[in-house]
Amino acid sequence: MSLLNVLAGELDQMTTAGTLKRELALKSPQGPVVNVEGKGEVVMLTSNNYLGLANHPAIVEAAEKAERDFGYGLASVRFICGTQTIHRDLEARIAKFFGTEDAILYGSCWNANEGLFQTVTTENDAIVSDELNHASIIDGIRLAKAKKERFRNRDINDFRRALEAVRGSRNILVMTDGVFSMEGSLAPLPEMVKISQEHGAFLVVDDSHGTGVLGRTGRGTAEELGVFGKIDAYTSTLGKALGGSHGGFTTGPRVLVDYLRQKSRPYLFSNTLPPAVVMGSLAAFDLLDSDPSFVTRLRENTAHFRRELTARGIQVREGISPIVPIIIGDTAKAISMSKELLDRGIYVSGFGFPVVPQGQARLRCQISAAHTREHLDRAIGAIVEVAEKFGVTAAAVNR
Repeated sequence: MSLLNVLAGELDQMTTAGTLKRELALKSPQGPVVNVEGKGEVVMLTSNNYLGLANHPAIVEAAEKAERDFGYGLASVRFICGTQTIHRDLEARIAKFFGTEDAILYGSCWNANEGLFQTVTTENDAIVSDELNHASIIDGIRLAKAKKERFRNRDINDFRRALEAVRGSRNILVMTDGVFSMEGSLAPLPEMVKISQEHGAFLVVDDSHGTGVLGRTGRGTAEELGVFGKIDAYTSTLGKALGGSHGGFTTGPRVLVDYLRQKSRPYLFSNTLPPAVVMGSLAAFDLLDSDPSFVTRLRENTAHFRRELTARGIQVREGISPIVPIIIGDTAKAISMSKELLDRGIYVSGFGFPVVPQGQARLRCQISAAHTREHLDRAIGAIVEVAEKFGVTAAAVNR
């Protein structure tokens, strides 16, 4: 029982420190307002449902039709008997959306990242990675035998240093988030494209929080920053803006995708995406391509939320992303504030170490195109009141 005693002791320490994470159950579909068990209806401000498509009628209808036409699941991996025509249709649609040659589907973007680095690199290669990349990138890189070099978050000078440190490697793969999930900041892609080309490095962007969110047509961080078509490959997700269900992908040159189909372990040894997810995702792409107002509303809502919070003395990370972190500092305080906000009808998550650096605990607000101004103003008012109650203002955090 020694192991269990150790684990129980650590859980007790988390409880005492006020940092234990607890799950809340929803009694409704995901949306701008949700019904939380024991709390009733609250404004949802902590979901990746950026375009508000998680319960869109067109996507629900497409998923229902998929189950009638193609069944509930395939009971197989892709290369045995788990590929249907709709899987190929979705991969072609993803490649067209990103302006790439081909795409490969995974169960999640975590699997896509997990299946990339160990597959395409050897001990003769090198991987250069931003220090604040998502945990799936960090864990995926750990599986690779290649030399690893990290650079300081969004620091171009340190990026150059990291590339120089691995000069002479057979191949160099550069990996960065497009939007950093805890910061809401964007990778400096124009500079990274130029410098990667100078060093002959292969640049991959995980655009999970940019796909469907940024750029005039929702094509992501590269479109937003003017380098669409200049990124070598992407990993991303179907589980955030594009319907919020499940699934991820890698998209890029056809030879890369062909090689991953032959060698990538999460692809080879995991069940294929169920038909409902595939056709629901195709419907999400249809909506995004046919109606630019989703992206426009999201941008307008985000600007309003950021502007009004700042005007009321609440410190937020600068930027344009619908990820809006409110810096608190202390982890226990951030979690306590999130509980207080939930009691006031606003669902916001508090994050602390080790998810974010020590002393940088925060409330991470996430805006949706489905929010009305009434939803946002109600949330802003509650956040300001709770911040004042807990002594959290821009001046207090900066002292």
